[in-house]
Amino acid sequence: MAQTQEVTVPDIGDFENVDVVDVLVKPGDTVTPEQPLITLESEKAALDVPAPAAGTVQDILVKVGDKVSQGTPIVVLATDTEPAEAPKAEDSAETPPSADTPSEPASAPPEPSPAGRPNAAAVRKGAGSSVLVIGGGPGGYTAAFRAADLGMKVTLVEREPTLGGVCLNIGCIPSKALLHAAQVMTDARAMADHGIRFGEPEIDTDALRNWKDGVVGRLTGGLAQLAKQRGVEVIQAEARFAGPHSVTLRNGEREHKLDFEQAIIACGSRPVSLPFLPEDPRIMDSTGALDLPEIPPRLLIIGGGIIGLEMATFYSALGSRVTVVEMAPQLVAGADADLVRILQKSLSRRLEAIYLQTRVNAVEAEPDGLVVRFEGDQAPEEQRYDRLLVAVGRRPNGDRLNLEAAGLTLDAQGLIPVDDRMATSRGDIYAIGDCTPGPMLAHKATHQGKVAAEAAAGEKSAFLARVIPSVAYCDPELAWCGLTETEAKAAHRDIGKGVFPWAASGRALGMGRDDGLTKLIFDSRTGRVLGGGVVGPHAGDLIAELALAVEMGADAEDIALTIHAHPTLSETIAFAAESYSGTITDLMPPKKR
Repeated sequence: MAQTQEVTVPDIGDFENVDVVDVLVKPGDTVTPEQPLITLESEKAALDVPAPAAGTVQDILVKVGDKVSQGTPIVVLATDTEPAEAPKAEDSAETPPSADTPSEPASAPPEPSPAGRPNAAAVRKGAGSSVLVIGGGPGGYTAAFRAADLGMKVTLVEREPTLGGVCLNIGCIPSKALLHAAQVMTDARAMADHGIRFGEPEIDTDALRNWKDGVVGRLTGGLAQLAKQRGVEVIQAEARFAGPHSVTLRNGEREHKLDFEQAIIACGSRPVSLPFLPEDPRIMDSTGALDLPEIPPRLLIIGGGIIGLEMATFYSALGSRVTVVEMAPQLVAGADADLVRILQKSLSRRLEAIYLQTRVNAVEAEPDGLVVRFEGDQAPEEQRYDRLLVAVGRRPNGDRLNLEAAGLTLDAQGLIPVDDRMATSRGDIYAIGDCTPGPMLAHKATHQGKVAAEAAAGEKSAFLARVIPSVAYCDPELAWCGLTETEAKAAHRDIGKGVFPWAASGRALGMGRDDGLTKLIFDSRTGRVLGGGVVGPHAGDLIAELALAVEMGADAEDIALTIHAHPTLSETIAFAAESYSGTITDLMPPKKR
């Protein structure tokens, strides 16, 4: 019989009259234990108030803008059982069960709830049970290793011969190795203006390719050893669901069925292709470009996003005349325009051309090159290129798994819906990484993999990231996280910003890289940092401080009063915070008040 329970604000420390900044549920919603109900925000931190039990929300007793303290009623919840009582004195002396003790197995797979979340009656099988991980990329192998560490019996299925997925084998790692080589050449050439001159580099593409492959091999070999040490069974095969608790594994002509108790889908994504392009070996995707087949005299890159610009940086450093064509009004569409302008200005000095708001509408493969026709306001005349790289995005691989057999469906974007525990509408199947909503980034997948493994093992774990940083490893690097200025303006948010140009940074001047910029976005009401971006060398390393600041609810004063080593590029973050608060005393002209 359902019982009515009034949920109140728990002990939140030495705080009273804390603002309600978000109400996360509405009457009629079904909630699971520990699911956030409302978000509170003090001067220094934010926290979610979770549901104490599973049930249905009957009434909301607070609204955004209210002030609450410990004991304030916030939600009326109809639960299936009586509210839990405090443990009796004689019970409190008992030894709590070990985290390694397996929980009782579920008698049947849980039914999906109306809200698309696992039913509250779902019982996790926990340590000792079997979990199948589909996909051996960063999210998949992280999930497998974490599940094994928690005492679960793990089978990891990967269709490629080595673990690591796209990131380690044909993406993040090999591209960064080649970009490092490009940076060495670029830096050496730049020193000519400062009195140090080198001869033109002799490029041995076979040796460069072997070095890149060696880096990849060390990492993938290490993963195989880690899997062995943890007792993770690795099977090379392609998996497709055959039922709610079984998959069919195929490797060539061999096929067999494998049963599982729980599963974690980490199937990744694949490059988007353009159907009008002819079949020709000179037309590459990012995988083909990283194989370094040759250094083409003229290279056209379709797509001005992160992947396209990274490849433009590398191939132009090797000596190719590179053109980038992008349909959108700016490069790297997700980042703020003022940061992108600095990147585009730098790239324009090294690339043959950059065409925005332009599309390729025809390509003809001829013996002496690829003839390309364009359309758009900036479109050039017909051009001939030696090679063409397609970098127009990626699409999730969830459509390859026969999800219907497991009772799962994809959303309109081809993604698998999940809750904050990474659980699908089936409580015993989880999904992470590129096949789920959110940016297709390896570091998102690894964090989600840990959450999914812990949830499968019966632990209380949730993916509640405030920010997921993005980085373009071109030259200069571009990185951002949290709320962008563009998003803030679109949402009519009341924000302020602190901007620090690197022309006033001693470290940047000493590196000969004074064209960088650091920008922080603040909530005008609280002074808390909401996001920010950096363009310049090592931006991908600097963005970590901004991500931590947002996660910790830091304000401008927290950042400005943190002593940063001098002279460093990291100082630019503190200077940007000081610029916002009007306390900067050196390097910059006084701020008008």
